[in-house]
Amino acid sequence: MKNDEWKDKLTDVQYKVTRLGGTERAFSGELYLEKREGEYFCVCCNHLLFTSEMKYDSGCGWPSFFSEHLDAKIKRIEDYSHGMARIEIRCNNCDAHLGHVFNDGPRENGGERYCVNSASMIFHEK
Repeated sequence: MKNDEWKDKLTDVQYKVTRLGGTERAFSGELYLEKREGEYFCVCCNHLLFTSEMKYDSGCGWPSFFSEHLDAKIKRIEDYSHGMARIEIRCNNCDAHLGHVFNDGPRENGGERYCVNSASMIFHEK
């Protein structure tokens, strides 16, 4: 999809986050406190990313997941922007920026924390 098509399809915040690699303000995303059972899909291409069983409250201000769906195959990219060494995560299907993954998640679930922008996802309740 071309840049203008993404701008027409997405809200300003969704475009800034997914296509320009931005970040929504902590504690501001509509999916941060989501507790219902369901699935989380990429807002750009509707690719399945996470399920509610993988979500947990990390207190970081963004939706957090300890694992990705097996079919998600989320891309990991080294990110040295803003004076930090992080791992950026992107949709494997459309290359949308989702957020970052850190090694401070629940140890009993592998120790990872996928810190994801609400603006990069759509939630479908089961």
